[in-house]
Amino acid sequence: MIDVVLSGPGKNALSSALMQSLRGQLARAEGQPVLVRGEGDAFSAGLNFFELATLDAAGLDEFLAVLEDLLHELYNYPGPTVALVSGHAIAGGCLVAMCCDHRVCAADSRLKIGLNEVALGLHFPGPALALARKRVNPQCLDEVILGARLYGPQDALRVGLVDEVAAAAEAVARQRLTELASHPADAYSAAKRAIRGGVLDVDPAQRRAEREALLPAWTDPALRARIGAFLAAKARSKES
Repeated sequence: MIDVVLSGPGKNALSSALMQSLRGQLARAEGQPVLVRGEGDAFSAGLNFFELATLDAAGLDEFLAVLEDLLHELYNYPGPTVALVSGHAIAGGCLVAMCCDHRVCAADSRLKIGLNEVALGLHFPGPALALARKRVNPQCLDEVILGARLYGPQDALRVGLVDEVAAAAEAVARQRLTELASHPADAYSAAKRAIRGGVLDVDPAQRRAEREALLPAWTDPALRARIGAFLAAKARSKES
């Protein structure tokens, strides 16, 4: 069992460096059972807005490519994966958890998990929406994407953002991973390829067209202003 750990500033916010670190950890795991968890009291608070605020269109294109590569590699990882969501898992952080084969959430009413991109003014990259369509309960997809709510553990279970809620979340997550790892590895990998192959794939021409529409929205001054206000509010909350 290998622990793949999200560890970085801003409650493990997904910077380019952190995402590349996660990709490296997955590569080194070489198909062994993987527990994906956050360091400290968060899983991941989402994308690193401090980095996003500094990027031009070319830099943003590269940032999104790294995010999509991470999601693709984790979703299609050949061995068993379990997410231990013991703290907030928001937006990009929620997507990382959703890539895992099984998602165990701590029974902590303070914990929030959800895809709030629309509320922040962010347009979804195609692979992120494809992942949501696959993992969220179909009858709740509009609620999760368009409502852009952050859910407590029980509501997250209801809409399909997690698979179970447990008081002893780490023990349960490790037990679930042990159970999945008890299956013959070649059969597990083959079955996983069969049900997941191609789900997050994007045709290069389609990706170019998507980027042409998405990048202006992500670099729009109004969005930058919202991000700036969000960061300023976070800074004020820490000072108070």
